[in-house]
Amino acid sequence: MQRLQAFKYELMPDGAQECQMARFAGACRFVFNKALALQQANHQAGGKFIGYVAMAKHLTAWRNGPETPWLANAPVHPLQHALKDLEKAYKNFFAGRASFPRFKRRGGVAAFRYPDPKQIKHDWANARIFLPKLGWMRLRLSRPVLGEVRNATVSVRSGRWFVSIQTVREVADPVLVATSAIGIDMGVARFATMSDGTYLAPQASFKRHEVRLARYQRRMARKVKGSANWKKAKARVQRLHSRIANVRQDFLHKASSQIAAQHAMVVIEDLQVRNMSASAKGCTGAPGRNVRAKSGLNKAILDQGWAEFRRQLAYKMQWSGGELIAVDPRNTSRTCPECWHVDAQNRKTQAIFRCVVCGHTAHADVVGAINILARGHRVAACGEDVSRGEAVRQLRAASVKQEPAEVTTHEVTHA
Repeated sequence: MQRLQAFKYELMPDGAQECQMARFAGACRFVFNKALALQQANHQAGGKFIGYVAMAKHLTAWRNGPETPWLANAPVHPLQHALKDLEKAYKNFFAGRASFPRFKRRGGVAAFRYPDPKQIKHDWANARIFLPKLGWMRLRLSRPVLGEVRNATVSVRSGRWFVSIQTVREVADPVLVATSAIGIDMGVARFATMSDGTYLAPQASFKRHEVRLARYQRRMARKVKGSANWKKAKARVQRLHSRIANVRQDFLHKASSQIAAQHAMVVIEDLQVRNMSASAKGCTGAPGRNVRAKSGLNKAILDQGWAEFRRQLAYKMQWSGGELIAVDPRNTSRTCPECWHVDAQNRKTQAIFRCVVCGHTAHADVVGAINILARGHRVAACGEDVSRGEAVRQLRAASVKQEPAEVTTHEVTHA
């Protein structure tokens, strides 16, 4: 099978190369914003959507025009890829997968991509990489690069430059070693509770550094914006944010790798994290309730990284030859795994589950994980679709008024 994989390394550029990379990232941001403004103006004038080929002609005019001659100093392929990113953003918007494209502000994520592998040279023996108009650069080769280089993305984070090298290689079909199946219930008090009773404690990297981060942000707010001291304070805040993200990412990678290696089938909840972490403030006419409590819950949910954990599990289970199944999470913690009675009174507290019919008692998260695994078995055994999206479609179909069908005598079965 063919495997696409990215390897990210820290670059060690000199001063001139660092300035050049900042200019190239700014040029890509400028081209993206200028193309987006052109698309909006064209739409308001009643014109059709400008595709990539037509927009690339505008890019040629911008590079050769008297207003923006500095664009010619940047490599053309990253600028063209910025136009492709805009076209992809529009396609995602038209398909309903994302919101309308927004302008990229200065000071945001600075990155650019070299899409042509022929222009990328490497010397892994000496830990060097060659990029157009940047020359040879050293990098911290923390692990070997496997496969054939497809593209390279340069980005900056907390003042440090990185390169993400995407490769492709042929690997043997995975041989499934594990034979067990497990259900996972995601939570805040417990990051992941397994159907076998074990659980993973939350890392909560943001919560651990929240007090220090607030102190750094207050110091930054007292400085004059744009001054040297303000930039130093901003760099300190950025470094702490980077540390929080690195700790979370490290925890998620270790947890997902361990689960994917030990189980052949993993069943998780089809959680809509964006809806679950939506703000409860409301509007002036209809203000929300329990805003402070909901804000704390949203912060805890986002600190866990549920969506990223699911993304990592998906491709790691595929690499190991296993299967990842997402099921509808409704009533998983209210259903008794012994008598299958569903009642909100079964879970009066956050942690304790006690069935009002048969009296079965257990931890509520363990009960939820067991029910999640049972739903996953139904999907694997008989193809039952119990995902949240399918449930919504079934409810919409049931809400459509239909004429009752005629029932003949031979269709009626007697008990």
